[in-house]
Amino acid sequence: MTASFKPDYTKEDVLAKAEELGVEFVRLQFIDILGVVKNVAIPVRELDHALDGKVMFDGSSISGFVRIEESDMYLYPDPSSFVVFPWTKEEGISARLICDVYNPDGTPFEGCPRGILKKAVQEAKDLGYTFYTGTEAEFFLFPKDSDNNIVPTAHDGGGYFDFPPTDLGEKARRDIIVALEAMGFEIEASHHENGPGQHEIDFRYAEALLTADNTATFKLVVKTIAMMHGLHATFMPKPVYGIAGSGMHTHQSLFKGGRNAFEDPNGKYGLSKEAIHFMGGLMSHARSYSAITNPLVNSYKRLVPGYEAPVYIAWSERNRSPSIRIPAVRGAGTRLELRFPDPACNPYLAMAVMLKAGLDGIKNEIDPGDPCNMNIYQMTEKERKDYGIESLPGSLDEAVREMEKSFLMREVLGDHTFEHFLKAKKMEWDKFRTRVHQWELDEYLSVF
Repeated sequence: MTASFKPDYTKEDVLAKAEELGVEFVRLQFIDILGVVKNVAIPVRELDHALDGKVMFDGSSISGFVRIEESDMYLYPDPSSFVVFPWTKEEGISARLICDVYNPDGTPFEGCPRGILKKAVQEAKDLGYTFYTGTEAEFFLFPKDSDNNIVPTAHDGGGYFDFPPTDLGEKARRDIIVALEAMGFEIEASHHENGPGQHEIDFRYAEALLTADNTATFKLVVKTIAMMHGLHATFMPKPVYGIAGSGMHTHQSLFKGGRNAFEDPNGKYGLSKEAIHFMGGLMSHARSYSAITNPLVNSYKRLVPGYEAPVYIAWSERNRSPSIRIPAVRGAGTRLELRFPDPACNPYLAMAVMLKAGLDGIKNEIDPGDPCNMNIYQMTEKERKDYGIESLPGSLDEAVREMEKSFLMREVLGDHTFEHFLKAKKMEWDKFRTRVHQWELDEYLSVF
């Protein structure tokens, strides 16, 4: 079982490839604190200049970056991220470079999400570990009306693994896969998901930084190709009431000295102590980092019992109701699957907090307790209490308050991102709390 790797391009390689492929424009891509992909587009003649980190942008215009009086920021492209957007060949070939954000003095910007993940990954490497992850980001495809407005209702009646004519998104999904493979993705599976209009495309796992890059790119490609089919792709966690929402199950493992550090044929459950303690860290800090992995008001409408969403902090080898599942495979494929993150999260920040929580578990030998192999959804509140099973936060407000108390979250995110993220989420909650929603009008207007 091999992981996906990115090419080791140099600046000279990128310049040569751009000329060879006839690239006309280059998009310098980065991501803000809230996980929204941004870019600065340049003509190819400026590529040499850009690869030296000399392209500047206004950081004060980006959510959670800097104040207007300290606005100048610089983009430092990662040459290994160079790839052509395959859908641009007819309108002038465009390529993409993923960038880190730097200060004017040449130091990394502390609020750059990619830089935050790099720091966490480096801490793991200092301990001898390489962190591998794989994401399964589900999404919905919605039709548009004659005025190009999104119609947030399922456009098919498909369910798990259905196919045409029931699965009307098959053609769009096929073209998404073609585009992803042209960009170097190794696609492992593609299928219709549980909800009508809901889909999943899985790509090969990799080191965490590459997986975060790939996850951000994946979302961009899905939205772009869907639009070409007259559809709107959304990674909103719960866009339709009454059916399952979209998750981003995240598979995780540590390697050390070329072997999977989570594997131990002689260990209980076939897991090493490192795997058990890493899982203990993920569980003990789950309430603290859920605001990062599940960052929207809407995220907590997915995390309710009854729709297969894992709302309970427990683990199991064989059942999917706890928040962590251990897939049956062992050997090099031994891994943990964290099931509650959703695809609206910033993948860089999500990977960073998960890694730091797991490493804290290893450092402090945190015990996750025994596996829970019963269906937690069918347990009473007293039974869950007797088993010591906690729940994830029930709202963004609760999640933010849990995060605010966490020293570990402040440590991994740094003061800048920690404070700006909390501020943004408190504003989001306040907007939701004070807004009058359609449900209230439907429920109360004619009665009171």
